[in-house]
Amino acid sequence: MTDLGKAYLDDVLASFRKLKSTAERAVVQVRDEHFFATVDPESNSIAVVMKHMAGNLRSRWSDFLTSDGEKPDRHRDHEFEVDTDSRVNIEAQWNAGWRVLFEALEPLTADDLQKIVQIRGEPHTVLQAINRQLTHYAYHVGQIVLLAKHHAGRSGRRSRSRAVSPRRTTRACSPPAQRNAGAP
Repeated sequence: MTDLGKAYLDDVLASFRKLKSTAERAVVQVRDEHFFATVDPESNSIAVVMKHMAGNLRSRWSDFLTSDGEKPDRHRDHEFEVDTDSRVNIEAQWNAGWRVLFEALEPLTADDLQKIVQIRGEPHTVLQAINRQLTHYAYHVGQIVLLAKHHAGRSGRRSRSRAVSPRRTTRACSPPAQRNAGAP
């Protein structure tokens, strides 16, 4: 278990670093007005998603092995309000949250993976808690990338975009019966 546990911890640290980097590469393409923009009244902006992730990162990973991952001083509802926040402040919270995560994970050993931690009063092994957060952050990084692509495309700042022909788009989005129609 020790070799497998170490390999898991190395891999999960690399995965978290990749998620952070992916989000940041997307966000750098977005102008400030798009950083705070929503695509409709029911959606969140990049700013809100990053602020929410920052709050979650700080709460889940502070005193990771010794206290509940839902800290009493976390005000989750406020994470979805950005009225007076600046981009610089939100990005600072984001970086601080990731710093807490890496400081919590880097010293872990394979022996720690079976320890029990609490998240919202529910017991999880350390391995389960890590996987729970990895999937949560991947979901939100996907949102950030989608929103950044949407906004960067509107402002012409998209990088590494791939041209897609109308025929290819239509074919990929067509029902299977239409895609196969006329195929030899």
